[in-house]
Amino acid sequence: MTSPRAVVLVGGPAAPYSRALRIATALAHEGYEVEIAAVAATGLADVETGPTWTLRRYRPSGRWAAVSSSPPAPGPSGGPVRPVAWSRKVLGTLRRWILWPHTVRGWWATLARELPPADLYHACGSLTVAPALQARRRSPTGPGGRRAFVIYDAIDDVFESNNVLDMPRPVRAWHARRESRWARDADAVLTVNEPLAGRLSARWGLEVAVVPNYPEVPADLPRDDRLRREAGLAPGIHIALFQGRTGPRLGLDEAAEAALLVPDCALVILGFGRGFERERARDGEPRFAGRHVTLAARPPDELIAWTAGADVAVVPLPPVSVNQRLSSPNKFWEAIAAGTPVVVGAGLEYMADLVRADDLGLVADSSSAADLASAIERTLDRSRREPDWRAHIREVAARRYSWPIAEATYHAVVRRAP
Repeated sequence: MTSPRAVVLVGGPAAPYSRALRIATALAHEGYEVEIAAVAATGLADVETGPTWTLRRYRPSGRWAAVSSSPPAPGPSGGPVRPVAWSRKVLGTLRRWILWPHTVRGWWATLARELPPADLYHACGSLTVAPALQARRRSPTGPGGRRAFVIYDAIDDVFESNNVLDMPRPVRAWHARRESRWARDADAVLTVNEPLAGRLSARWGLEVAVVPNYPEVPADLPRDDRLRREAGLAPGIHIALFQGRTGPRLGLDEAAEAALLVPDCALVILGFGRGFERERARDGEPRFAGRHVTLAARPPDELIAWTAGADVAVVPLPPVSVNQRLSSPNKFWEAIAAGTPVVVGAGLEYMADLVRADDLGLVADSSSAADLASAIERTLDRSRREPDWRAHIREVAARRYSWPIAEATYHAVVRRAP
């Protein structure tokens, strides 16, 4: 008999994507042959093979193949904006609003032609659920003889996120209704934490399971100096770590200024994304010399060990949207798995509640540089006075916030498939 096949769809290059890897491994444990279907990108192999999965990156095709995710740039800074440049910028913005998600439609077109049928489709986020549903319509029965089953993994409340803050309300409402139809057409829906599940469940009138993206908490994690060594920092410099995606509206300007306000402290960024070169350029500015260091991101299975080398992990996200206020990014879970105290802003409601309830770090009064600096300084002082604090944080993570706990819920969702 042919083994059942599962596809985990990722609307990016998955280079790598920790949630997709965890989901793929869980599906393999359920007896599926697993493909991770991602988007091709320059410098990345079209095919990679892991211990329990194959990752294939599909190249966009058709009329959407060449669409860039960035709108055309305006005229030179400080000078007049030429009419042609202004028109191009406006047209680019309208395209981004009205034709959302135009950046992955070329990928969708390729999947429609090239993605082999599956028994189960796990759609990671709003960019992937439409092609998963289309694949089910094309092949209602998978190669394992099962009725095709679609799981919509709503990793964000996308239409309450900072990515759509500039989208006109009627356009946003139209796209939100379309996402609601996608969610109702799926066979199961899940998300990453309880507050998001509550909002999405009320909006869609559906049961929404909670499968957090907890990491595996290592049984033994001795601290080493790899982070300090790579950053070139002397032993007496405290390390405030930000790791993950870089870019606008993530609080990185405030975090950089905060580090300057804390004696003998440097902000170290382990990052990737469109803001990476901007952060690296900041390393060379005279006022940030030795106080701001940008390093390339590390693979998911190494992140906890790198994070353990920091004195404090900073999650400086400004609470600019509902989604951001209720977020629980990977960097938060990886920090506590490493036993590294976290500093979050008071407006990040979900994380702030966990930090207070489980004594995982400190909550800053706001995401301003001054308040972040105060919280960082108080965290460093407490760590000096209470050397067992890190062990407490790791113990809480192992008991409450480790992947096997989340994976059990995911297995229950998967076993609802025919």
